[in-house]
Amino acid sequence: MRRLLLFALPLLACQADRDAEVHIARIENELLPRILIQGEPAVTATLEERMVHHKVPGVSIAVINHGEVEWARGYGMADVEQARPVTTQTLFQAASISKPVAATAALRLVEEGVLVLDEDVNRKLESWHVPANQYTAAEPVTLRRLVTHTAGLTVHGFPGYASDERVPTTIEVLDGAGNTDPIRADTTPGSMWRYSGGGYTVMQLLLADVTGKPFPLVLRERVLDPAGMVESTYEQPLPEDRRGMEATGYRDDGSEVKGKWHTYPEMAAAGLWTTPSDLARFAIAIQRAYAGESSGVLAPEMAQQMLEPGMNGWGLGPAIGGDGKYFGHGGANEGFRCRFVAFIKGGQGAAIMTNSDNGGALVEEILRTIADEYDWPVLRPVEKVVAEVDPALYDELAGPYEFPGLGIITLEVVDGRLWARQVAMFLADVPGEPREELLPESETEFFSRDEGTRVTFIRENGRVTALEVSGRRAERVK
Repeated sequence: MRRLLLFALPLLACQADRDAEVHIARIENELLPRILIQGEPAVTATLEERMVHHKVPGVSIAVINHGEVEWARGYGMADVEQARPVTTQTLFQAASISKPVAATAALRLVEEGVLVLDEDVNRKLESWHVPANQYTAAEPVTLRRLVTHTAGLTVHGFPGYASDERVPTTIEVLDGAGNTDPIRADTTPGSMWRYSGGGYTVMQLLLADVTGKPFPLVLRERVLDPAGMVESTYEQPLPEDRRGMEATGYRDDGSEVKGKWHTYPEMAAAGLWTTPSDLARFAIAIQRAYAGESSGVLAPEMAQQMLEPGMNGWGLGPAIGGDGKYFGHGGANEGFRCRFVAFIKGGQGAAIMTNSDNGGALVEEILRTIADEYDWPVLRPVEKVVAEVDPALYDELAGPYEFPGLGIITLEVVDGRLWARQVAMFLADVPGEPREELLPESETEFFSRDEGTRVTFIRENGRVTALEVSGRRAERVK
């Protein structure tokens, strides 16, 4: 029996490899749209086609299945001018994905008894303190509130510093001596959720103060090495011995970011250089800890606290989505867009990184195709049913509608189909063509084919007088 099992192991491995290749081929060649129409074949595209469409030079992907990194691949160019391709070892800026990884180090220090989740951070900060005011007098700024974006602190995000700009210290950033405002409490801590990279910069200094070590070393010792994130670093700027391994960032017009990438002294908020494979390893470590296994990163009790959704569905670092099914985070630095998603149970997930300001849309296309290919319970394309309506209805609905202060959206009938033009905040831009087709779910409820945006028509005394999109009303222009 034992010999039979030993023979079976390589056969199972070969089958898993073949299955992975099938998945990869479908993802590379059949990217799915956001909306699927029941009864119609899906209009798919290749990854290469969509990279060209979005002007994204390079993409890197890692997929988690059965609690392991099942596959990882790089596509396109890390640097166009140098003709340097993306590989699975190419470093990308993780941007705000830096936050949940950094928060994990803080949770390690809580486990060690060095920090307390619900203690005023000013008790442990040494080199700087959150300035006292009427808001901090009412409630303290705590570590729990910092990592869940409920500390009432200012500064949403950071633009980073170009290669010819002086990079401020952490304390200078906190005091507003860099290119962002001072980080201060302007609402009562704990009273509301508001995304704050500023809060994570306070946490960055806290970790350095209580350990007496540089922040990148704290993360190396407590998260990166234990999780097996061998390619990753929080060092800013990127160390010389890592140069040539990183992707160059690109603007939405295809031009290079000045100096190829920005430097982020706000390391906890935006400073991680990493790969999708390393992000997948981080996610797997959290999944295993949550399941009660030894992950070397967090104890099960702390991992369970981390993934408990709080205000606005936020955990202790990551966002919690899909009605509590998955954790993850997105990221947007100058010239980089990325996202990782990992299911709390079941050992599935993915990390996708790009080197373009245009990468966000492509990331979502890849993610929903992975979700469909691996039969995830959420994040897949939405299937819609088109209702049968009298074609004369389209003529009745056609015409201009004005959103106050935003502009006019014009509906027109072309070849018996209803199309929408204008108001880019609601519908996708297709220059020189009807903007987006509207399809009926009923005589008053329509949706856009590409984005699924809901459009509701309003009748008064039997006449269509207005429409609503995303909670905004547009009156029909007479």
